[in-house]
Amino acid sequence: MRSYCLLAFLAPATYLIGATGVKPVKNKSAVNDRKLPNVVFIYADDLGYGDLECYGAKHVRTPHVNKLAAEGVRLTNAHATAATSTPSRYSLLTGEYAWRRPGTDVAVGDAGMIIRPERYTMADLFKHAGYATAAIGKWHLGLGDKTGEQDWNAPLSSALGDIGFDYSYIMAATADRVPCVFIENGKVANYEATAPIEVSYRQPFEGEPLGKDHPELLYNLKSSHGHDMAIVNGIGRIGYMKGGGKALWKDEDLADSITAHAIEFIQSNKDRPFFIYFATNDVHVPRFPHPRFRGKSGMGLRGDAIVQFDWSVGEIMKTLEALGLSDNTLVILSSDNGPVVDDGYADQAEELLGGHSPAGPLRGHKYSAFEGGTRVPAIVRWPKEVAQGKVSEALVSQIDWFASMAALVGGKLPKGAAPDSFNYLSSWLGKPVDRPWVVEQAANHTLSVRTAEWKYIEPNDGPRMITWGPKIETGNLSTPQLYRLKGAVYEQENVASSETKKLFELQSILRRVKAGFLKP
Repeated sequence: MRSYCLLAFLAPATYLIGATGVKPVKNKSAVNDRKLPNVVFIYADDLGYGDLECYGAKHVRTPHVNKLAAEGVRLTNAHATAATSTPSRYSLLTGEYAWRRPGTDVAVGDAGMIIRPERYTMADLFKHAGYATAAIGKWHLGLGDKTGEQDWNAPLSSALGDIGFDYSYIMAATADRVPCVFIENGKVANYEATAPIEVSYRQPFEGEPLGKDHPELLYNLKSSHGHDMAIVNGIGRIGYMKGGGKALWKDEDLADSITAHAIEFIQSNKDRPFFIYFATNDVHVPRFPHPRFRGKSGMGLRGDAIVQFDWSVGEIMKTLEALGLSDNTLVILSSDNGPVVDDGYADQAEELLGGHSPAGPLRGHKYSAFEGGTRVPAIVRWPKEVAQGKVSEALVSQIDWFASMAALVGGKLPKGAAPDSFNYLSSWLGKPVDRPWVVEQAANHTLSVRTAEWKYIEPNDGPRMITWGPKIETGNLSTPQLYRLKGAVYEQENVASSETKKLFELQSILRRVKAGFLKP
């Protein structure tokens, strides 16, 4: 792995340029029209509604995100489409609810491409509008043609270049899953031929120690549940892996690495419109931030990972400002789902909360059908069009980012593209226009309908609490749940039996959305 962290620590963001191999995108269809805004999506991982200082967090400082909010609009009723990662990301990039498509649950590390090359994506939209396009950071949407059949020692048969991204520097899945290498433009970055890579999610490799058998080798982080298979960088992972050599990442350098590549992409494409999908690993497990962030939060590694995320935001914004691109760049910051505290590693995240509430006032966390699973922070900054320091209570969903971006750039969507996405650009830019309803998906596929005032959760016979590790309410109940949310965001009083007319109304909405008959 290249040495990004020292550069990042000792020098301003602009000096990170040149550490990567990013080249300017050359696209004959491109238009050099500076009236079109650059678009940067900053997509955090497992960052909860209450995890940022500008959303009420008291025990962690996030000055760069605070500045972003002060210079734009902070939304307080924004929703991811799902309470887990892969389906949220699938929905965001395709404009289709993941629950409509089999195979969109949380992906294994060697999953084949979940977004197939023939699918029209948000990256295609921007590319056809003349933008340079990049995906940098966490991917978790599969690579190659078929699950478990990738050859990680050669160019992958299917990768992000096939779905509209000119440049990509990504983690195949998440940091807690193998393979623990970056994939750059469809090939393993820093590949070492003397250390060929093998990956399996079925059986271990002979002679490779496992975390469950050799806890003494887990010198960086020990497991609390699961995450005890392959050992990379002194941390147990999900799945089995062999080889990698110098291509293996160091967890403490992940943020530096992806931030450096994002900065170089911006620098290399400063003279044309660009779109960046910048998806961080923070604050997903394993939380192992660079030493310069350790102890900065007072909440242990999870809190320090939030500080590290804030640093990444700051470096991106400093670069835009230094290049004179800040005013005409639309920056959207959000999260893929709600927070989780103990998600498999003994990092004392629960013990060190000290009164911090990752989901803020909301009930539930990641995986849950309750609000804490899908209601997420969302900040939009675009000085050319967005008023400063505004707070919006408008009900919005990330499913609409696709159609809203099409409206932004004047893009025409092919027939059948983004079927669940609609143009609510004005809502995202701070205008007080509620989406009439949003649909949310829990980890077990339980669906909910949320309006500005009400929430309906469909019946489910599953357990009340997650049974395999985290201490999280699932939101499961064998009978319908209906909650009034105005002034009572905790979803404590189920009024389904007394508000039968409202219950039927929301049930009808969900039934018609499932059938594809209802549009907002």
